[in-house]
Amino acid sequence: MNFDAFIKLTSKVKNIPLPAEASQFKMSPPFRQELVKRHKEEMKTAKRAGVMALFYPDFDYNTHLVLILRNTYKGVHSAQIGFPGGKFEKGDTSLESTAKRETYEEVGVPIEDIEVLQEMTKVYIPPSNFYVQPYIGISRSTPNFIKQDDEVNAIIEVPLAHFMDDDVVITKRVSTSYSISVDAPAFELNGHIVWGATAMMLSEIKDLLKELL
Repeated sequence: MNFDAFIKLTSKVKNIPLPAEASQFKMSPPFRQELVKRHKEEMKTAKRAGVMALFYPDFDYNTHLVLILRNTYKGVHSAQIGFPGGKFEKGDTSLESTAKRETYEEVGVPIEDIEVLQEMTKVYIPPSNFYVQPYIGISRSTPNFIKQDDEVNAIIEVPLAHFMDDDVVITKRVSTSYSISVDAPAFELNGHIVWGATAMMLSEIKDLLKELL
C-alpha cells in the first residue's frame, strides 16, 4: 500500500474501538490462560514496558512495519522476534516515551520522527512478569535504520501487504521458556516465525487495520 493511502486510512484509527483481547487471544499460545491464572499475584507488581509498531515508507513509498530479531542471551526472550521497545526507566515520562526512546536506541529512528497514532491493548507476559504497552506509530520519512548490536541481531522490514495476507497465519511447533514444546498460532513474516506476546499484539493491530481497509 502506498504510504499516503496508509496515512489517510490510519487518520481514522482513533474513531473506532480497539479489537482488544478478543483479537489477541486468537494468537495466544494454548497454555496462556492457565499461566495468567497462576501469576495472578505477580501481576499486581509486574514490571512495565513500552513497544512500538512503527510503520514507514520504503524508498518506493510502499508501507512497511519494522520488527527486530533479538540476540541470543540468557533470558526468556532470547533469539525471538519482537517490536522495538523495552522496560520503563526512571527518566521516562510515560510508557509512550519508553517506546520511542527504545525504538531510537534499538533501530536508530530519531524520537522526533516517531508520531504515535494509537495506544493499543496491553499484554501481560508471565515468564518475565511484564505488562507490555504497545503503540502504533509512524515515521513519515524512510528511516536510516541503525541496529543496536548488543541487543539486536537483525532488523526485519515487513511489507504491509505481506503482513495483511491471511496466509501468513500458521500453526507452528515452538519451544517455550517452560522447557516444553507446543503447537501455537504464529505469523510467518519474511521467513521468520513470530508467536507469543508479539503475535498477540500483531493480531490486534492487523484486525484494527482491517476495519479501516
